[in-house]
Amino acid sequence: MYDFDPYSFLAPVPDFTLTSTSFADGATLPLRQVNPGGHPDGQDLSPQLSWSGFPEGTRSFAVTMYDPDAPTASGFWHWAVANIPASVASLAEGAPLPDGALALKNDGGFPGYMGAAPPAGHGPHRYMVVVHAVDVPALDVDPNATPAVLGFNLAFHTLARARITGIFEVQ
Repeated sequence: MYDFDPYSFLAPVPDFTLTSTSFADGATLPLRQVNPGGHPDGQDLSPQLSWSGFPEGTRSFAVTMYDPDAPTASGFWHWAVANIPASVASLAEGAPLPDGALALKNDGGFPGYMGAAPPAGHGPHRYMVVVHAVDVPALDVDPNATPAVLGFNLAFHTLARARITGIFEVQ
């Protein structure tokens, strides 16, 4: 694990609360949230998430999961979802996204969630799950956009941010 926080470079915004019944902040991810490539018993289920305390002007949400410890200069995006309606304040584990939400391709090349899959022997990796409170009902993001394009848009439309981090390592 490296001492690198990709969110420290962004303009500061208020925090709100993010919790998960799938894993606790700072805890090891369960195999339900792990890709079969990371462990043969991995189930590749997106985690359950619930959020509260977001600003009153929130018009939509985005959810991302990022591994800053991946052995690349750009980390690895495991999940990028835009345009979750403001009326939604939770996602069930492994469930389809709400109507109107847009799942972008992860760095594995397909839309939706890709569970943890760090290289064997590379040490523990952090998986930062972030919910972004957004000031517009829908970001103008093409369905074929990358998570980096979503991140660029979020830099200009995020009102507040909530984060929890799971850890996973393959020996």
